[in-house]
Amino acid sequence: MSAPLHIPALRLGKPYESLDTSSVSDFRTGQELAKLSVVNAGLLRRDLAKLDAARAALAKLSVAKLLEICAQAGELFLKGTLPLGAQTQSAEQYIEQLAATSGLPYRMVRANMAKIHTNLVQMPVILKGLTRGLDLRVLDEGLGEQDGVAVSYYPVTSALGAVLPSNSPGVNSLWLPAIALKTPVVLKPGREEPWTPYRLIQAFIKAGCPAEAFGFYPTDHEGAGAILKACGRSLLFGDTGTTAPYANDPKVQCHGPGYSKVLIGNDEIERWREHLDVIAASIGENGGRSCVNASAVYVPKYGREIAEALAQKLGPLAPCKATDERAALSGFANPKMAEWIETTIEEGLQTPGAEDLAAKHRGGPRKANFEGAFFLRPTIVYCESISHPLANREFLFPYASVVELPQDQMLEVMGHSLVVTAITKDPAFTRKLLASPLIGRLNLGSIPTMQVRWDQPHEGNLFEFLYQRRAIQKASA
Repeated sequence: MSAPLHIPALRLGKPYESLDTSSVSDFRTGQELAKLSVVNAGLLRRDLAKLDAARAALAKLSVAKLLEICAQAGELFLKGTLPLGAQTQSAEQYIEQLAATSGLPYRMVRANMAKIHTNLVQMPVILKGLTRGLDLRVLDEGLGEQDGVAVSYYPVTSALGAVLPSNSPGVNSLWLPAIALKTPVVLKPGREEPWTPYRLIQAFIKAGCPAEAFGFYPTDHEGAGAILKACGRSLLFGDTGTTAPYANDPKVQCHGPGYSKVLIGNDEIERWREHLDVIAASIGENGGRSCVNASAVYVPKYGREIAEALAQKLGPLAPCKATDERAALSGFANPKMAEWIETTIEEGLQTPGAEDLAAKHRGGPRKANFEGAFFLRPTIVYCESISHPLANREFLFPYASVVELPQDQMLEVMGHSLVVTAITKDPAFTRKLLASPLIGRLNLGSIPTMQVRWDQPHEGNLFEFLYQRRAIQKASA
């Protein structure tokens, strides 16, 4: 690794080095890898008063041109050498630095890079899905036609704010369409993950996007609140404690725990072994860090057998070197988080009616110290009742509960679920699933919860969040 570098804030595109800095450090060794300029809430508010100028810079470009820029930015993000403060960063350096501070192994970083790249190069397809096939020239001209009817859309905000997490770089995919939709972005990076949003901004700028369309503001809790207040629309990532105060704010789209699930219907339960790989992938891919990872499995019978099979499959997974292509687990940059999760699970297991079936397959403790870092090894808990404290929990590692429930009770008790994979062909059950307001994304059939199509968003439609349709009539000539 090179000497520590300084990552500046970007005040609507202009680099800014603050005297107030925070350290971005290697989660294993504690070595400082970078200093990050921290911006206070007062300076942020002054900048956010100038957002109309940022929007005007994007408005000069057509959507068609911005789509070209998105595709070029995707290639640059994936392969290019881009500015990083006063230095530069190659794609391999990005992988190394992100792995060192986030705990993600190299192969997971690459997988997330590929996801982001795909989103950028396929942005026309994504926007077609988000706008339901709208001729995007309407956003250039303010007026157009759809299905022979005059249509007009207007922006409801000058910029999209985003308070980002550190758990997985793939979440940055959610703000990317804003640029193609002519909306500047104001980003607060996660403490351990400034690398991805900064690299994406530099890729956009090098591809020809106006620099003033981007704000990159490492800041504190007050600064995050300023972003959420000043930006007319914002994305907020965090746990329930972070997102709860904004749950009913229409200007803030909250991305908290997903509580995603796999359900097996009565008609498919006898074939559960055929679906085991899909269930295991839903639980374990990306190190279990995503809101679309399954954290519960509901089945009408064979619950213990299914839990045992999952435990046998996932339980032996152990920490590896970050460079190992077999690495399936992520380390914890914050050891206190690993300790809290471990304590919470162990306390839950003291309540009768739950058993960690993966314990006998781990060959060691759940919390493992490997090369100076903490990891949590997969945990599959068989719960005798849906009311058990561990039956509907979500943690940042491969964890899932398995619960037996009659099929007709599954939808009644599951609560909100970001993604549900429903393994069934039963028409009546399918109709109930389709009618449920508790499911964000529904995968019908043996599809991993992790398999996402970004043209069909599972948590809010960004186009409808940023634009509103107005009624319009034109007098005939």
